[in-house]
Amino acid sequence: MAKKASKAAKSKKTVKKEPKETKEIKVVNIVVSTSLEHDIPLEKMAATLSNTEYNPEQFPGLVIRIKEPKTSALIFSSGKVVCTGARSMDKVQESINKIIKSLAKINVKITIKPEIKIQNIVASGTVGMDLNLNTLAMKLENTEYEPEQFPGLVYKLEEAKATFLLFSNGKVVCTGTKSEEEVHEALEKLIENLKKIKA
Repeated sequence: MAKKASKAAKSKKTVKKEPKETKEIKVVNIVVSTSLEHDIPLEKMAATLSNTEYNPEQFPGLVIRIKEPKTSALIFSSGKVVCTGARSMDKVQESINKIIKSLAKINVKITIKPEIKIQNIVASGTVGMDLNLNTLAMKLENTEYEPEQFPGLVYKLEEAKATFLLFSNGKVVCTGTKSEEEVHEALEKLIENLKKIKA
């Protein structure tokens, strides 16, 4: 029995090491904007739909929270919409469709297919190696590192128009890209730059 346990412990250890060599990145939030090209009666919407918040004295937009896919959107009376929280463009589309269905309940019929513009993509992942943030702060350009205030290093990657948040365990968060393809390109570029410093 003891032998089995130690074997299991050993196999667990090897599993733990694995992610160190693998780099990966996943989209965790897509921020998009669109226009429904129709005036929206926000007060009526707030009064009729339960999943909304509207405080016009504080902010001119209405917040609608969608359970599935888990997203929220800001809707303005002009018909402009900003949607956040989706992890894929399919989910973005699903959320916008749900908003259009909600509007139909208050007799606002949206007949156009809204054009969706990606404003920002947030992705998180790992570069598969430990990082010495002090060294990176000195050797990389366009970095901000204030360890007393925040444990991550901010690195603006000009070539990829992306901003990375780097942590010493190799975890990264990427913002500023406009497509999933750009996210992966930015990660490749980042790793290339990190390897130059390590070399």
